[in-house]
Amino acid sequence: MMNHFPVWKNLLIALTLVVAAIYALPNLYGDDPSVQISPLRGAVINSSLLADVNQQLAAEHIKVLKDELSEQQILLRFDNTADQLQAADIIKASLAKNYVVALNLAPATPQWLRSLNASPMYLGLDLRGGVHFLLEVDMEAAEKQAVNRHASDIRQFLRENKLRYLSVLIRDNNISIKFRNQDIHDQALEQLTRQFRNWEFNAGDSSSNSPVLIASMTANELKEVRKYALQQNIITLKNRVNELGVAEPVIQQQGDNRIVVELPGVQDTARAKEILGATATLEYHLVDVEHSAASAQAGRVPLGSKLYPRRDGGVALLKKQIIVTGNEIIGASSGIEGDTGSAMVSVTLDGPGGKKMSNITRNNVGKPMAVVFIEHRTETKIVDGKKVRYKTIVEEVINVATIRGHFSNRFQTTGLDNSAEARDLALLLRAGALAAPIDIVEERTVGPSLGKDNIEMGFNSVLIGFALVLVFMVLYYKTFGLFADIALATNLVFIIAVLSLLQATLTLPGIAGIVLTVGMAVDANVLIFERIKEELRNGNSPQASIAAGYEKAFSTIADANVTTLIAAVILFGFGTGPIKGFAITLSIGILTSMFTAIVGTRALVNLTYGQRQIDTLKI
Repeated sequence: MMNHFPVWKNLLIALTLVVAAIYALPNLYGDDPSVQISPLRGAVINSSLLADVNQQLAAEHIKVLKDELSEQQILLRFDNTADQLQAADIIKASLAKNYVVALNLAPATPQWLRSLNASPMYLGLDLRGGVHFLLEVDMEAAEKQAVNRHASDIRQFLRENKLRYLSVLIRDNNISIKFRNQDIHDQALEQLTRQFRNWEFNAGDSSSNSPVLIASMTANELKEVRKYALQQNIITLKNRVNELGVAEPVIQQQGDNRIVVELPGVQDTARAKEILGATATLEYHLVDVEHSAASAQAGRVPLGSKLYPRRDGGVALLKKQIIVTGNEIIGASSGIEGDTGSAMVSVTLDGPGGKKMSNITRNNVGKPMAVVFIEHRTETKIVDGKKVRYKTIVEEVINVATIRGHFSNRFQTTGLDNSAEARDLALLLRAGALAAPIDIVEERTVGPSLGKDNIEMGFNSVLIGFALVLVFMVLYYKTFGLFADIALATNLVFIIAVLSLLQATLTLPGIAGIVLTVGMAVDANVLIFERIKEELRNGNSPQASIAAGYEKAFSTIADANVTTLIAAVILFGFGTGPIKGFAITLSIGILTSMFTAIVGTRALVNLTYGQRQIDTLKI
């Protein structure tokens, strides 16, 4: 039967439209100014804490629109930004030591939509407001860490192979190894060259009878160290920001030693700095059980040991030798120890780290081992009217546990107070280790008001373009133009629904992509309608003209849209953040417009003109 869709096809189109409308709907509800409270190191989130916070705010006559309690955080919603800022100051004054108190914008989506996993699409920094940081990775520190690590490995290798050496010293990122005689020097040169293939070993100048071997990184190894430091820091920052609940971050590489971090919706710049600026690493050391920490603190620290402060108070005397660092940890999860029921953290090391841990634990069963948390902090002070950066290093022991048996790349850390502390330690092990310190070299804040203005201007541009296209299509193509307008409106709903389902980030360039899609979406209908008019001029019947118009124009429409889609995919593959945003919305718009312009308008035409005799078409 000509120009007729079966019932199932019409129902499928209607169902698709209903689903798209549901998942596009959350974007109409906007955001609530909110304060997010997350626990730090052993702190707990419970109903008692929520009650205390609400009581403090009520005493200051601050109205909480809604509060939400979960295991990981408390979220307080407010009517306006003024109440939000005032509430954040009050909460920080009492909870700042044990909790992260951050400003945020929480979606105001109703519960029935959230139960269907319907969420609004994310808005980029330029639309929602937030903070932008440009971070620089300290490549010199990364190189020094690599040299220190290899110096320790070389000492261990020489001892294991019974190659006596006088000293192993680090000078200008090179390792100088002094031997007793030439024979040992030659043996060591041969074996070290075989073992450490990414290092060059050359004879050094010797002012005495003790020959010297100089070890230096090859150019390829140096390049890999820098590349690893950058990539590891990007992964670590992503893990840290995600696990602390910051909204949809953008973290990407810029150049050879810089990282761009954008946190949309975060209004508290100081708190964002604290999250990102805690450039930390971890080290495992054996505890010096032969000497007393108290006596070392009062007098001289034994040779080969070092005093560290403990996070829970007091000091610990540890061996200087580093067993493994956080860079060698590839996994960590918290849980409950089967025998005692106490909290524990399960740790997984990489191959080299597992080998070193195996060598240490084999000979130290029953002895305590400590986890040292090392944090690099950068403070900016005004000196003589100029900003001066000061770097400080904070080292503290976060856990001491007894080695129960010989293990290598998989082991458990016990002796923790509770499961909350175990979760925190797992977080630090998983996401706290940066391959090299980072400095914040640029900071930019986009206020919510500016983001609101950008949204309004973007919305107006879409609305104006949409309205002009609607008017033109109705005036030029009459009833068929109305069908195209309905398809165009449906296409916008589909674009928003797909962006929301994918939880994509909409930016100003993304809005530009939507505006372009509005213009391009009617191109397919223009081709179809002109083909129908041509068929009518050739003397075909209205029904035959409709069928021929859709069938013959399809190949042209497909070719035009596929070539545009290829261009959009290339833009996404090779472009940076803003260009990617444009490419995403353009790609989605092309795909959805193919459906609405061809299938959608055909369904409307069939419902209006199908299955009946007609003499003329209003086109």
